Amino acid sequence: MAERRVPSPARTVRAALTLAALLALPAAATFAAPAPGGAAGAITRARVQAPDGLRLWIRGPLPRTDPANFRFTEASAPDAPVPVRSVTVEADGSLLLRVGATLRASDRYHVEVADPPLSRDVAPAAWALLATLFLSSALINNFVFTRYLGLCIFFGVSKRRETAVGMGITFTAVMLFTALASWAVDTFALRPLHLGFLQVLVFIGMVAAVVQFLDTMLKKTHPALHKGFGVYLVLITTNCIILAVPLLNAQGHASFGEAVALALGSGLGFALALFLMSCAREKLELARVPKPFEGLPIAFALAGLFALAFMGFSGLDFFR
Repeated sequence: MAERRVPSPARTVRAALTLAALLALPAAATFAAPAPGGAAGAITRARVQAPDGLRLWIRGPLPRTDPANFRFTEASAPDAPVPVRSVTVEADGSLLLRVGATLRASDRYHVEVADPPLSRDVAPAAWALLATLFLSSALINNFVFTRYLGLCIFFGVSKRRETAVGMGITFTAVMLFTALASWAVDTFALRPLHLGFLQVLVFIGMVAAVVQFLDTMLKKTHPALHKGFGVYLVLITTNCIILAVPLLNAQGHASFGEAVALALGSGLGFALALFLMSCAREKLELARVPKPFEGLPIAFALAGLFALAFMGFSGLDFFR
């Protein structure tokens, strides 16, 4: 008589697990697959379309696309909703909202959907904000031609192109180092310890330390350039622009990237102003300038013409 074989417990457990997995596959596929006409999942993308449009990409269809189903607010005023005038379904499946206000792609907003409950913050990309901050500080809000700061050094070292270029590079380096050091001290020391009233004093001390280091280094490595700077190298310590950038970063609670963009843009903007002014003043040496306008008077007239030219950058929007 043949002996009856009894399956081992391990083989029985493996067979049961395999059978359970095979039975669970259809249910899992049904659960994972989106049902036709199901509810929307999330707002995947949002983009401002000037002057009054907001385009939304939503995963899945919405049961309601009437304006009453949407709530749109500015990030700075979340309790004051902006009326949504119309909602249009575009050919690519996105929704175009028209609101009763002028929108800017550089600002921050918040959009909500009532049915189903969805929400998303609308903000420009970080790289776009940093690029805008850099270009704005260099061109649109140039400290020399727009805010009229740092004029002492500007008129003092813009007589020769070589001196102006050297001062521009030195000024940008001082601006960058002092802005980053001031940002670190303000972020990790002054603000946590509630010592904001010491900002100006601390920032001047840091600028003086950096300028003293550069003065000593240039005297040893580039004595001719150091002699060309004269007293204006020391005046960087109390320059309005050098102090304005750390103060702007502190007042605006700027991030590290924003502090770098503002410092680099402001420094290169000042270097550009020096270079343009030095080129124009070298050309003036070959021109016949009336006696009363020689020297600083004609230099102020030139600066005014450059300021008028830089006014053409005002209103420039890099997000369009």
